[in-house]
Amino acid sequence: MSRVQIGNRFIGYGEPIYIIAEIGINHNGSIDLAKKLIDGAAAAGCSAVKFQKRTPEICVPKDQWDIERDTPWGRLTYIEYRRKVEFGFEEYFEIDSYCKEKGIDWFASPWDEEAVNFLEKFKPVMYKVASASLTDYKLIKRLRATGRPIMLSTGMSTLQEIEDAVNILGKDNLLLAQSTSTYPCALEELNLNVIKTYIEKFPGIPVGYSGHETGLAPTLASIALGAAFIERHITLDRAMWGTDQAASVELTGLHRLVKDIRDIEKALGDGVKKVYPSEYGNIQKLRRVRNSIDNLL
Repeated sequence: MSRVQIGNRFIGYGEPIYIIAEIGINHNGSIDLAKKLIDGAAAAGCSAVKFQKRTPEICVPKDQWDIERDTPWGRLTYIEYRRKVEFGFEEYFEIDSYCKEKGIDWFASPWDEEAVNFLEKFKPVMYKVASASLTDYKLIKRLRATGRPIMLSTGMSTLQEIEDAVNILGKDNLLLAQSTSTYPCALEELNLNVIKTYIEKFPGIPVGYSGHETGLAPTLASIALGAAFIERHITLDRAMWGTDQAASVELTGLHRLVKDIRDIEKALGDGVKKVYPSEYGNIQKLRRVRNSIDNLL
């Protein structure tokens, strides 16, 4: 199984699990809130934080621009709201500097080609193709043209659509994530065994899990099924305003998740059956009969 280099780390089997804390738009347009989430992810021991970048005028259909909604800034049209939660150059420059200071990778999922051009100014360690963008072939071709590693999320997609996207992207520098695009997602729809399906179907591509469930157990189970990386949304408070908050992990839970992942990594071992030195004393103490098989032949 091949490895993919992400910054100074590698993702692949035999490598430490790469843990991504997705901030997404849970910062609600506040750089201070974003920094608090970066602090929490770094303190928990995450490998990276991830954001989302859209060009509102491209991503929001024009027939939805003037639809009003209640927001933390008052009642706004949808296009005004989308502009409020988007970071510009100054904010991303600050994010880039802050993540370097904290020693944590950062990247984003661009939702349009202009967003790719914007993010290229910062040379992120990789890009994510959001599940909603898996069939946007112009976008994924633009992402592949950057030469950076790509994480392909596969929610709301058929196996044929996934195969088509993989064929366009090629297997080099590609990561594949099992995901179900419901926020939060019911346990019955997580379908973690798809991780094994992907490992068999796409040899050479590290497979991971992007989870939107409530709780931590399914994410931990994904490690035992072979996930080489995991991604979870994070928040300061699941009751905060925002569409992704309820499907996110608060920072206390994030610390527990990272610790449990590292414990599971140690416990899984290398798969080679052996007798450990710690067992030698109990062989002498507890094993009553130690005949050789030759004595029975």
